[in-house]
Amino acid sequence: MLKTLAVANYRSINTLVVPLERLNVITGPNGSGKSNLYRALRLLAETAQGGVINALAREGGLDSTFWAGPEKLSRRMHSGEVEVQGGPRQHVRRLRLGFAGEDFSYAISLGLPDPTLSAFALDPAIKKECIWAGPLFRPASLLVQRSGPMIRAREGRDWDVLAQHTPAFDSLFDQVGSLRTCPEVLQLRETIRGWRFYDHFRSDADAPVRRPQLGTRTPVLHHDGRDLAAALQTILEIGDSQALHAAISDAFPGASLEIDAVPGGQFAVLFYQEGLLRPLSAAELSDGTLRYLLLIAALLTPRPPTMMVLNEPETSLHPDLLPALARLIIKASHSCQMWVVSHASRLIAALGQDPQCNAIELEKVLGQTGIVGQGRLDAPAWHWPD
Repeated sequence: MLKTLAVANYRSINTLVVPLERLNVITGPNGSGKSNLYRALRLLAETAQGGVINALAREGGLDSTFWAGPEKLSRRMHSGEVEVQGGPRQHVRRLRLGFAGEDFSYAISLGLPDPTLSAFALDPAIKKECIWAGPLFRPASLLVQRSGPMIRAREGRDWDVLAQHTPAFDSLFDQVGSLRTCPEVLQLRETIRGWRFYDHFRSDADAPVRRPQLGTRTPVLHHDGRDLAAALQTILEIGDSQALHAAISDAFPGASLEIDAVPGGQFAVLFYQEGLLRPLSAAELSDGTLRYLLLIAALLTPRPPTMMVLNEPETSLHPDLLPALARLIIKASHSCQMWVVSHASRLIAALGQDPQCNAIELEKVLGQTGIVGQGRLDAPAWHWPD
């Protein structure tokens, strides 16, 4: 489980250290930085997938994602005594992302490329990566270090050089990692690759989920929900079928669900509602009902991830469905770490009834995203590797 997330110099986030628990709810008004925090987490996930460079390039390049305010906001700026203004930079600009875990922690630093070396001006250069043991960085806890093109791993009291010519666009996760030489890289890479993000379930009239799809065992729902019928059937056969039926009854009293195998090996959703003489197909379901079934399939997965992130899951849902959704999310948090980014007050209130819920409310002050009520001494302990 992650204990801390740290982001520096990314869009509206000048510097932010977020404490994490088993169930985390990120709230705040529009424009407070919820989406930027979510995107920063996705960028961290891309490091283990080999896609962080491309992801930043799609955002317009690293230069366009940097914090646009001054390097430091003084107390006089915060109080309004003086205007917000910049000054000579004390440090080289870097986008920094990192997290502290119970076993291993990781941080990456990205900088602008040298325009004289390549025409790919939008591709940032990975300047530094570190993996250390435990949640708090100390030089003695450092296990793997990447500085520029060189990657080295601790070998007793010495260092073993693993690579000397690592391209600036490749993460250490792409270059090293085996059970023999550095098992911590392998373990951390697989942990990060196990994170799941759900933020774009398609429910429009032409969405694939509304048509029968080829049925194969699907313990993990696709990020756009196209294999819903197969995922639900997998839960019925090898997952918690009682929890599935209970979740449907909780949200839609008197309703039930079946998966029909149509000719050609395709599966289709049949949704029975009280008072109707025939079941409804996925093509006939409302956007809200279909999205709720997608959330059920994602949250009741027979193969729980290390972390699951739901971005505004309340979209298209009737407010009366939100308490049932909250109960489903709380149940899922017992088997994996949960992130929920939302501005639906009813969902937030229902999730807050769980004593393990970690509610994080964001605010923006002078253009900078911060956590409401978090002073300098309230933030979790975090040190960026030099």
